[in-house]
Amino acid sequence: MHVLIVEDDTRITSFLVKGLRAEGYVTTVAGSAEDGRRRMMELEEDLDLVLLDLGLPGEDGSELLRWSRSHNVSVPFIILTARAEVRDKVKGLDAGANDYVTKPFAFEELLARIRAILRASDQPTATELAIGDLRLDLLSKVAWRAGRRIELAPREWALLELFMRHPTQVLSRSQILSRVWDYSFDPGSNVVDVYVGYLRRKINVPGLPPLIQTVRGAGYRLAPP
Repeated sequence: MHVLIVEDDTRITSFLVKGLRAEGYVTTVAGSAEDGRRRMMELEEDLDLVLLDLGLPGEDGSELLRWSRSHNVSVPFIILTARAEVRDKVKGLDAGANDYVTKPFAFEELLARIRAILRASDQPTATELAIGDLRLDLLSKVAWRAGRRIELAPREWALLELFMRHPTQVLSRSQILSRVWDYSFDPGSNVVDVYVGYLRRKINVPGLPPLIQTVRGAGYRLAPP
């Protein structure tokens, strides 16, 4: 699951990124409504949820929400703001937000609200991805191969989701780093190779066609059976 965080407070952003990534979510950060609009256009169908602050520098966050709905962007929005007046909540929900959370907030409650919105979403990819005999439940963060349950660590889950959203596509190490880890991660690190190895040992079940393949000199791909 890919979450876009549109927030200008670096402390809150850092807190959200750390917490969401620990839960297996992929995150992208935007510090303004304009930046958020650009990120949304870049991510397109890969985006699953937006956490939106209203008090952003320059353009108010509500303008990004209105722009999204006027352009038929159906991705769910959770407004995350210090504006706690009833009229602000009504205004935000009427503008198209799926939920409204006021600061300060409990992170566990925010996670529960995220899960509830993703369950209620009418997007077919919101709850499960399936390729051949491989299934990934995006809410329970559990995979199955040929009916066999496969437990995944948060980063393994995020990596498998990336592969399953781009079947047959060769993903370079830098692409994987930017989507599953973060853009500032050391590009010379072998963390991608290590985690692909972990995932391959769990997904490439003996007796069944291997799904995760190495493309020499290019990266990795998930090849449907």
